Amino acid sequence: MLAGVSCRRYGRTGAPVGAEVDELARGTSKSAISRTFIQRTRHALGQLMARRLHDLRLAVLMLDGIELKGRTNVVALGISTDGVKIPLGLWEGSTENATVATALLSDLVERGLDTTQGVLVVLDGSKALRKAVRDVFGERCPVQRCIRHKERNVLDHLPERERAGVRRRLRAAWDDKDHHRAIDRLGQLADELERSHPGAAASLREGLAETLTLTRLGIDGQLKRTLASTNPIESMIECVRRSARNVKRWSSGEMAMRWTAAGMLEAERQFRRIIGYQQLAKLAVAIEREVAAKVPTEEVSTLVTA
Repeated sequence: MLAGVSCRRYGRTGAPVGAEVDELARGTSKSAISRTFIQRTRHALGQLMARRLHDLRLAVLMLDGIELKGRTNVVALGISTDGVKIPLGLWEGSTENATVATALLSDLVERGLDTTQGVLVVLDGSKALRKAVRDVFGERCPVQRCIRHKERNVLDHLPERERAGVRRRLRAAWDDKDHHRAIDRLGQLADELERSHPGAAASLREGLAETLTLTRLGIDGQLKRTLASTNPIESMIECVRRSARNVKRWSSGEMAMRWTAAGMLEAERQFRRIIGYQQLAKLAVAIEREVAAKVPTEEVSTLVTA
């Protein structure tokens, strides 16, 4: 079914077993296949949402939404310090709904996800997701905004003839290894756009510093290219869409969640370690150092006393 075989055609995929057996068989009828698939995807959803996360040391957490013909789910993907991608969970609702995102993150914490040592959260431009991260993980949690989403948002405000030049300047700034210089270059570009294209300037300034979080943490090369966008989680989402491509109508939110969970677990079987995983230890140390530096004085006193 996840490979794209429909219920009514499922019987054709079986190996020949003889005419007599075929006449007596009832296990490959449309209704039988449908019942079995519902049972197994419900099990997949329960398995995913019951995963214990106590022993998992995450370096990166990615959040994004998947829309399936009018049904939307928010999904979470973790990347361990070894570079392994792990589907963590999902919640029904839109990425524009902070309550939904907060419920998903709170569920991850309840299942044992430990972020006290620091974890990098990678998001698209959703303000609701950003608010949820702040509410659940606190102000000290470093967030990397997807530069591909930011680039599209800025360029959408520009006429076609000006997009190539602005795209080159954006990418040059994001590739700059010097954090302060990169901030200055993006700020200068926003100032230049202010008069002629104020919408593009406002879009660029919104969350500008968080597009350079990896640069601030001293991460460059392959790992920076991998984590500066939401591509890793979007590849998982594409696998979900491909698995559900034959579904014409979603009868309920539970059905969409079952298919999404099954697709996420199917994608997990195909996962490889992310490109640049060798630098994840460096990223983890940089995040720990930054989080420790932001601990308020009274918290430090409490820790010392304890």
